Amino acid sequence: MKKYVFLSIIISVSILMACSNSNVENTKKEVTASIAQSTITKAPPTFEKKPKKELSENFKKYWYAGKAEISSYQLEQARYGEIRKGSAVLIYVTEDFLAKQQVKADRQNVDNIPVLKLNATKKFNTGIYPYSIMQSTFYPVADNQHAVKVSSSMQEWCGHVYSQLNNREQFEISSHSYFENEADQNFKLDKTLLENEVWTKIRISPNNLPKGAINIIPSFEFCRLKHKEVKAYNATASIKKGTDSNTYTIEYPTLERTISITFSNAFPYTIESWVETFKSGFGKNAKKLTTKATKIKSINSDYWSKNRNEDEVLRKELNLK
Repeated sequence: MKKYVFLSIIISVSILMACSNSNVENTKKEVTASIAQSTITKAPPTFEKKPKKELSENFKKYWYAGKAEISSYQLEQARYGEIRKGSAVLIYVTEDFLAKQQVKADRQNVDNIPVLKLNATKKFNTGIYPYSIMQSTFYPVADNQHAVKVSSSMQEWCGHVYSQLNNREQFEISSHSYFENEADQNFKLDKTLLENEVWTKIRISPNNLPKGAINIIPSFEFCRLKHKEVKAYNATASIKKGTDSNTYTIEYPTLERTISITFSNAFPYTIESWVETFKSGFGKNAKKLTTKATKIKSINSDYWSKNRNEDEVLRKELNLK
């Protein structure tokens, strides 16, 4: 009897070992197949899925008339502890954007993302040499996700720098600079509010601007001018409503910086002015100064076709040299 019991135990153990080995082998095959599949297929970029904002007839009539809105501003820019006089221009225009390549689409397609693009430029001199700054923001008119792309470039006689953010699984950021401690960088950040996209959110849906305690990535321009790390900072946002205009303010305590954007309180919510206070200069010369921009003129134009000498009259209309 003992002999049969012993034999039964041996058979049971053998069966268990066979099943165990089979499970291990199956698991190995599943893992191998999974790795192979992930190698073959790369997931397309994903975006936050929020309800799309329904576009009003006023919005469609204004922004899809085949023209851009161009606004010029008298600029007083704080730089190196002094105020520099110059000019700023905000160019807003709607475009179709390719989600995967994250560039302007050459043709219409159901997969395109309709965006409101802002090209924001500044020009001013610091002594003998000039500064030229441009930031581009591509923000979905559906107002249901973060900007799909932000880029920034800055040129002056010491050199030029460039930064770009692509909205994929995370924010993917590349940065190039002639400074040794900045040089070439590539990194990722968790998605959060971007100061650059605030300027386009105002034009689409100012009532949905975030208020109270927020985490926000400052403008690429500010980060570059002040050599601050591109990341999210704690801030407080508020809105002050007036008779003809509203002012949206963001305060960054750790950066000792405040920016306020004033815009008309009726559609199309044009940007009337802005002020930005921060510590300018280095060392003992550093002091709090305020950059100011005040609107001169706005026009709507298909500027891309206005490239003849005779079209320079439009620059005079905008009071641009």
